[in-house]
Parts: sequence; C-alpha cells; structure tokens
Amino acid sequence: MIKNLRNLHPLTINVLVGTMFGRMATSMSIPFLAIYLTQVKHVSPSQTGIIIAVSSLVGICTSFAGGYLSDWIGRKIILFLSVFLWAAVFALFGVADSVAGFFLANALNGFCKSVFEPASRALLADLTEPKNRLAIFNLRYTAINIGVIFGPMLGFYFGSSETTFLFFIAAGVYIIYGLSLVLTFSKTGYKENTVQMPSQKKATFSEAVMAVRKDKVLLMSLLGIILATTGYAQFNSTLPQFLSGAFGQNKGAGMFSGFLILNAITVISLQYPLLKIGKKYSPIVSIMIGNMLCALGVFAFSLAESIPSWGAVIILFTIGEILMFAMTDAFIDSIAKSDLRGTYFGAMGFTQIGSIIGPSLGGLLLDHFGYGDAVSVFGLLAGLSLLGVPVLYAVKVAMGRMASQRSKEVG
Repeated sequence: MIKNLRNLHPLTINVLVGTMFGRMATSMSIPFLAIYLTQVKHVSPSQTGIIIAVSSLVGICTSFAGGYLSDWIGRKIILFLSVFLWAAVFALFGVADSVAGFFLANALNGFCKSVFEPASRALLADLTEPKNRLAIFNLRYTAINIGVIFGPMLGFYFGSSETTFLFFIAAGVYIIYGLSLVLTFSKTGYKENTVQMPSQKKATFSEAVMAVRKDKVLLMSLLGIILATTGYAQFNSTLPQFLSGAFGQNKGAGMFSGFLILNAITVISLQYPLLKIGKKYSPIVSIMIGNMLCALGVFAFSLAESIPSWGAVIILFTIGEILMFAMTDAFIDSIAKSDLRGTYFGAMGFTQIGSIIGPSLGGLLLDHFGYGDAVSVFGLLAGLSLLGVPVLYAVKVAMGRMASQRSKEVG
C-alpha cells in the first residue's frame, strides 16, 4: 500500500495533514462540551443533548446540497468558503454564554462540517486512482485518530470541561488550514474538472435528487447506517454526561479524556490489521459487523465497574467503530455515479439523523432513569442501534442480486 502511495498529490497531503491538526484542535474542545454545559452552565441533560444534536440536524439539511454544490461549482470554492466560516464558528463558541448561543454555534458547526467534509472526501477521490482510494480514505481516518490521541489530552490538561477558551485555538488552526489550502491550490495550478472528472454535462439539482431517490441500495444503506449511528453517537454525548453525573465533574472528565485517547490508540493500532481482513469481504459486511460490535459496546457501558473492564469495553466499541467507518467512504465511492461523487458523499450526511436521535434520546433517558440506572439507559440505546443489522444485511442481499443480474447481462 505504501509503495502505491509514494507520489501523492500536494492537495491530498494538504487535506490529510489539515484533517489531522483540525481534528486535534476540535477534539480539545467539542468532546468536553457536554460536560461543560451540564456541570458549569448547569444546563439539563435533555437540553444538552439537543444542543449536541443540533449540529447533526443542520448537517442533514445541508450535506446533500453541499455535496452537490461541490460537483456543480467545484471543490475549491466550497472548501475555501466553508473552512474560513468554520474558523469563525469556533470563535463564536469561545464567546458564547447562553443556551441559545451554544445552540447557534453548534448549528453553524454542523453546517460547516456538512459542506466541507463531502467536498474534501470527493477531492481526495478525484485526485486518487480507484485502486488506491480505499488506502487514501483510511489514511484520512488515521489522520483523524492521530489528532484525537493528542487533542483530548491537551483539552483535559487545559481544563476544557471548565472553559471555552480552547475553541479560539481551534479557530486559529482552521484559519491556518484555510490559508494552506489557498496556497496549495494556487501553487499546484489545480483546475476543476481536470483530474478524473467526467466531461459530460453536469446534472441539475433535481436530476441529482432523482438519481439518489432511485438508488435503492443507497437509500437502504442510509437507513441502516442511521440506526448504527444512534449507538455510535452515545460515545460523545450520553457517555460523558453519564460519567460526569455518576463520578463527578473532574473524575468524569478525566475518565472520558482517557477513553478518547484509548479509542484513538486502538484505531491506530488495529485499523490496518482489521482492514486486511475486511478487504476479503465487501465493505457492507464490515459495516454490518461494526454495527453489532458498537451496539454491544454501548450496552457494556452500563456493566463496566473497573478500569480494566472499562478498557475492554472501549476497545470492543472501537473495533466496531473501525469496521463501520473505515469502510464507509470506500462503500459510498463504490456505488456512486462518477459525475455525482460529491452528491453521494453529501447524501451520507443523512446518516447524521442517528447523531440527532442518539444524543437527544440519550439525554431524555438520563433525565427519566437517572445516572443510577445505566442498564436501562444504555440497554435501550443499544437495542435501537442493533436494528441496523437486518437493514444492512438486506443491502448486502440487494447488492448480490444486482451483481448477479449484471453478470448475466454481460454473459
């Protein structure tokens, strides 16, 4: 794999490095937001869940359009506009002082993420030969997790659960990221539609919508991943609230910081061994197995009582995360129409419905059952997430039928 990736395009390197430092900066602050709101601002768990979830709600509404726009007007313009706006949003987090202020900031955070990320993933695919795309997507995933190893440590050290100052650091990092993109685009002379982009007439927005609506495999996949994501979303929403409520703010923040670091180290350590196994099967199989393991991990949150048991639970949950997310970009790239690649990546934004349902339902369950009945809280959340498994299996069956039909037509 390394041999095939020696001559990476400068923009590919820029996006990967920017992703690493950007995620490091945001993981110093965003993961601790739930603790800060409940323990410092004394916001209720249900309101906190809604504030956390609004980012995904906005992402759902804008991701498809953002992905389409990256196909229509080009990756470069979308990346420039969204990255600098994103920097301003982190500054807004830093000055926010009310529930409404944090709600607005996280809504805008969801908008920027939903526009920037489909365009950046589509750009990586544009600049990479098909045989190397799985490796590039996994390098991006590795870059994210390298950032997440150091971000939470710095966040905990500088007291991110007690202050919003670190959001200003994130703003500065994204300004630098944006300037580096401007410089790299200008130096490489990159021109839209010159790198693995089809020359045919671009689809209108209504044509793009119709193409997605008719793609049953995509629609079923979205439903299955939505259900899977309701479980995964508990890691950054319900879990930190539960830890701070059950063990106290300082101990809860310390435990959660440690879990974030263990999560990232596990990803770095196991991603490529698991990838070697996953490549023997279709991406949808890996996503399905990952769904099962994540859901089991969520339920196990309620059973862990010691440091070793918590460590085992986080590793189990992370293995599920790897199997789900290391293959998702490759799966979408494999089913996307070549002239609608950005649109298909944008359509993946609909899976963030799970990131709305998860935090919102988790907060409501904590309000209802309290911190002392973890089995009911995490058991119900895990059960909902497990419903994604039969849906994803149906996707696998449908893809098998389509492949068989195509082979018959060719024959």
